[in-house]
Amino acid sequence: MLPRTRPVLAVAIACLALSTTACGSGSGGDSSSGKTKVGLITKTDTNPYFVKMRQGAEQAAKSAHVDLSTAAGKFDGDNAGQVTALENMVASGVKGVLITPNDSKAIVPAIAKARAKGVLVIALDTPPEPESAADALFATDNVKAGELIGAYAKTAMAGKTAKIATLDLAPGISVGVQRHDGFAKGFGIGSTDPSIVCSQDTGGDQAKGQTAMENCLQKAPDINLVYAINEPAALGAYTALKAKGREKDVMIVAIDGGCTGVQAVKDGKIAATSQQYPLKMASDGVKAIAQFAKGGKKASGYTDTGVQLITDKPQTGVEAKDTGFGLKNCWG
Repeated sequence: MLPRTRPVLAVAIACLALSTTACGSGSGGDSSSGKTKVGLITKTDTNPYFVKMRQGAEQAAKSAHVDLSTAAGKFDGDNAGQVTALENMVASGVKGVLITPNDSKAIVPAIAKARAKGVLVIALDTPPEPESAADALFATDNVKAGELIGAYAKTAMAGKTAKIATLDLAPGISVGVQRHDGFAKGFGIGSTDPSIVCSQDTGGDQAKGQTAMENCLQKAPDINLVYAINEPAALGAYTALKAKGREKDVMIVAIDGGCTGVQAVKDGKIAATSQQYPLKMASDGVKAIAQFAKGGKKASGYTDTGVQLITDKPQTGVEAKDTGFGLKNCWG
């Protein structure tokens, strides 16, 4: 059980500052309800991916009989908001915190302070840098996710000379780098191979994905393959291609496997996607903190929460599931 680290009034003020589902007084192992307190901090609270993650945490918290507090950055990239949320949760007496870092490096000092107070910190989806800054990581193998769609695209191209546009995330964010490099590896090229004729950052946003694709088409009109960091960026690319009458002759592959994205695969807008499972990440994370609070083993190292290629146009030698499976399990 953790001691109080701030006066009661300060803790109350900290709780009011959080957007939470539960924020009782007391120490990490004993809230006002007598339950262990667990925190979840996502990149944003509006992105459907993190909404699903929060649902997983809420379901697991109910089953494990723990109190869950949730908070998020105001926007993707809001490190300051996440730092404040983490500090507030520690002050309120959480036993453990699950966090998807907005800035893998900048969040590290705040994580270190939390761990120094005895709080178990588990990163979800996005590792801090270094990964060892958190006690544990529950996440998709993002390199493998990229490799799957890269291998799929290589086979589906059937020997055609590739002119590739990569719609990436943002500089220095590990998830984006890993997915990009994984795609290149799966396709059998280097991450800066000359066949990549255009690369643009999208922040994983649909509108920015459309703008990025428009820019790439101006730079290289003969693009015939698009790799997208996620499905919103992929759908933005599809909109831009359709406006040019190119949606039928340019293949788009993506990563995430959300319900909207899998539907886009079913509708033929995206050829294939690598599906990941944020609900499982959060659910497993809550369970790990609950077990730790009961005197169990502290979670450590990396836990792969799985990835599955989804397509209705399977290619020989590349294992895949169809969109029926994808829609049934989207972000499960």
